Amino acid sequence: MLDVHNLSAAYGQSEVLHNVDFSVAPGEIVAVVGRNGMGKSTLMKSLIGIIPPRSGEVKVDGTDVSTLASHARVARGLAYVPQGRQIFGTMTVRENIETGLVVTGKTLIPHEIFVLFPILKEFEKRRGGNLSGGQQQQLAIARALASDPKILLLDEPTEGIQPSIIKDIARVLRQIRDMTNMCIVVCEQVLSFVLDVADRILVMENGRIVHSAMREGVDEAAIARFLAV
Repeated sequence: MLDVHNLSAAYGQSEVLHNVDFSVAPGEIVAVVGRNGMGKSTLMKSLIGIIPPRSGEVKVDGTDVSTLASHARVARGLAYVPQGRQIFGTMTVRENIETGLVVTGKTLIPHEIFVLFPILKEFEKRRGGNLSGGQQQQLAIARALASDPKILLLDEPTEGIQPSIIKDIARVLRQIRDMTNMCIVVCEQVLSFVLDVADRILVMENGRIVHSAMREGVDEAAIARFLAV
């Protein structure tokens, strides 16, 4: 469903991603882990088109989207939940989710979104800025899902969220995968969350994928060493 080949990206003359290769199958949750500054967020921004690639390909369901603008990539099936959530604080919960519908041409929020996030149904007339951090993260995911994606990208979804809500987010991501067979890519530093949610773990270091392991065979100590400062 997602095929990344030889992807490189730079800020000006400074190359940050170096020939990144990985694929994600339908119904698979892949976690990309690594310390701060290793290129995880740059990878997410390159996949969604915020940062244009210097070289390489990003394919969605067999179609190369590398040269497309972000909104066109969303229309092709990519959805992005940015670090820090970036919901619209002055808009209501319902209005926030409705912004995700634009690329679909639909006007009604899918019922499944409120099944996944019942608190958002309860608070649908509340301003996004008045929600807790965990509720805002749920809102950001719901907004992404409203675009009817094939691939969901999440950048540091646990940042600033209390442990009990982190477990809820892991559970919801597994639910989304089970309900839709969507492929999900999560960039993350919290190892407990990664081990809870991922089918496969990729380690990023200095802009390269340096280690890959299936969840059932993962060496937790080895992954922890990659994350240690």
